[in-house]
Amino acid sequence: MRRVGDTAIAAVTAVALCTGAWLLAGGTGAEAPPQPSAAQARTAQTGRGAAAPALPPSPPDRVRIPAIGVDAPMTGLGLTETGSLDVPPAEDENLAGWYEAGTTPGERGTAIVAGHVDNARGPAVFYRLGALKKGAVIEVDRRDGGVAVFTVDAVEVYAAKDFPDAKVYGAADRPELRVITCGGGYSRSTGYQGNVVVFAHLTGSR
Repeated sequence: MRRVGDTAIAAVTAVALCTGAWLLAGGTGAEAPPQPSAAQARTAQTGRGAAAPALPPSPPDRVRIPAIGVDAPMTGLGLTETGSLDVPPAEDENLAGWYEAGTTPGERGTAIVAGHVDNARGPAVFYRLGALKKGAVIEVDRRDGGVAVFTVDAVEVYAAKDFPDAKVYGAADRPELRVITCGGGYSRSTGYQGNVVVFAHLTGSR
């Protein structure tokens, strides 16, 4: 279970989000979710685009990622007894969660959003997250009536044993967003072997 210094954010555990119940049940008939290509990885220029001014804190109610067909309500996530990030209920495939003790999306800092890639019935909310491209738009409806608009800087996949905690969860001096689900290789005995992570920063609001 990972923590990141002053942000006190726990990483999504492979066991919690990454069992791959659908692939396990579907055998060869179930298709693995898309994975990001090397072209979507971070570079020396990643994240250097201009950022919009930070917004005041406000909980998020909905996340939309038009490029991959995501339009989902959001629920607050806390920490489990072991200190890892809790997850949305697996039975609700179109539900994303956010770490409600941390930064709210649009506020200065690093906001964390997580969701399942699949459940026992099939693809879930972030099944196609690995297909997202740099420059794509993520919109978050906030409880104050505003919409925080983020632009994707990079999409990467990490093996669980090499997960870069500080890179993903570390504090930021501008409004940033991380969207996380399962990814990497898949084993029928242990599930997904890692996580897909989207890096984005605030570029507008309305």
